Amino acid sequence: MRTVFIRHLCTPGNEKRQYIGRTDEDVSERAAEEFRQCQSKCTGGLYPPVQYIIASPLKRCIQTAELIYPGLEIVTEPMLRECDFGEYERKTYEELKNEPEYIRWMESGGMTAFPRGEDQTSFRRRCVNGVKRWIDRLLENGADSAAFVVHGGTIMAALSELAGDRHGFYHWQVENGGGYVAEVSEDEWGNSRKVLRKVKRM
Repeated sequence: MRTVFIRHLCTPGNEKRQYIGRTDEDVSERAAEEFRQCQSKCTGGLYPPVQYIIASPLKRCIQTAELIYPGLEIVTEPMLRECDFGEYERKTYEELKNEPEYIRWMESGGMTAFPRGEDQTSFRRRCVNGVKRWIDRLLENGADSAAFVVHGGTIMAALSELAGDRHGFYHWQVENGGGYVAEVSEDEWGNSRKVLRKVKRM
């Protein structure tokens, strides 16, 4: 099964380089228009065609999925939401760089819990379990292709755990609208070797 991971298009907060986690922003008008212009110039389509779409329930992911795959049903999965940045929501690096808690968070490699937010271990486990759950379902339904339209953090969490070529979390960082294509072997996955093979950046 071909599995596509797509990060949502830019939001206003992304354009300002804010931490946007639980905040439920729309895709920005500029990003949507740029996508439409690129799509109109691309005869083969910007993204691989798929049978199924699974998206984070936040608006930016649903709107991105609607733009990329118009007319296809979108199923949402709460486990694929972005991390809750707590008190860092809608803040920028410049606003936070001198705060002691933020400095400790940076020095930990982003692994300590956000103040009043979600800790990385729980976040990453949640995302991985959400992806596994849906790949199980898709294979049971005989799917040959699916797209996960989600968040940058969700993609990094899933691939750092499931990709056959093992790399750390930040290796899998991707720009808004970017993503990866991977292959899932039904036999291998069904035998509890839950691995994404041939992972390639789009």
